[in-house]
Amino acid sequence: MQLRARKVNSYNLFASHAWYTPGVGGMFTLLAWFLVGNLLGALVMGLFGLFMPASSVQAYGMLVVYPLAFIPAMIYAGAKSQRNSLFDAGYQLDNNHFGPFKGWQIALLTVLLTFGTMISADYPNYLNFKLTTAIPGLKAFYDLMMESISSLTGGPFWSSFLLAAIFAPLFEEWLCRGMVLRGLLTKMKPGWAIVVSALFFAVIHMNPWQALNAFIIGVVMGYVYYRTGSLRLTMLMHFVNNGFAVICAHIPSLEEYDYWFEMMGKGTYIAVYVLGLAALAVCLWAFGKIPMEQKRGNIDEVTLSVEG
Repeated sequence: MQLRARKVNSYNLFASHAWYTPGVGGMFTLLAWFLVGNLLGALVMGLFGLFMPASSVQAYGMLVVYPLAFIPAMIYAGAKSQRNSLFDAGYQLDNNHFGPFKGWQIALLTVLLTFGTMISADYPNYLNFKLTTAIPGLKAFYDLMMESISSLTGGPFWSSFLLAAIFAPLFEEWLCRGMVLRGLLTKMKPGWAIVVSALFFAVIHMNPWQALNAFIIGVVMGYVYYRTGSLRLTMLMHFVNNGFAVICAHIPSLEEYDYWFEMMGKGTYIAVYVLGLAALAVCLWAFGKIPMEQKRGNIDEVTLSVEG
């Protein structure tokens, strides 16, 4: 008789989910549980509104509500993983395939890649904004969404930073790369898995103005995850992207701007944009130098057969 025993690195905070590898159907199930979590969050926010001033609800309510949106999906994935763990192969959510790079080198490369991606996506995001807000009815929806998003970036600095730069990378990377992309990589071609997971990442933002940016950075983060298997690196990318946005939102001279395109002169912007594209290309080339150990990407199996 053969049983599968768990063998997981101690730093893997999500080891209990390693035996659930969702396919496309599982991805939609996780999305459904995520929507249930958002509904619960809306109910909790409403209860807060009965007992707290509106300003306090906006500034601090999301500290409770945001993690709550992910808890149903985490419970579901944990239960599925526990059931599968005796019979199925598991795959680590976080791995260390850095190829020729040392830890500090891959971290620095990841930060540079993040800024390259942010700059490269800036003008497409601006065009997306102009196009979507020109559609009748969407402008009002945009104003409503921006009021909601301000709870992430417009409150006190510490709460905004905690939500956008700590909670978002932790929970969204668990869901979008750690669960969805990892699962899809075991079931379809890597290119399709990366694109589908990036679309999923765009959808959970639930508005068309963030969707294009989320898709672009989702593709890049998906590629990083495919090459390294490292959830910590995609969390770092997410942290840098969101943390930079929060910091800019709290600098008086920058808070009125939403795009790099708006805050620079034409010549300066072109120069910065070219540098951003170059950084993106060089960093992707560097990540491409990391050897691949299996077709599914550098995601290690976590099973160990023992005789019983």
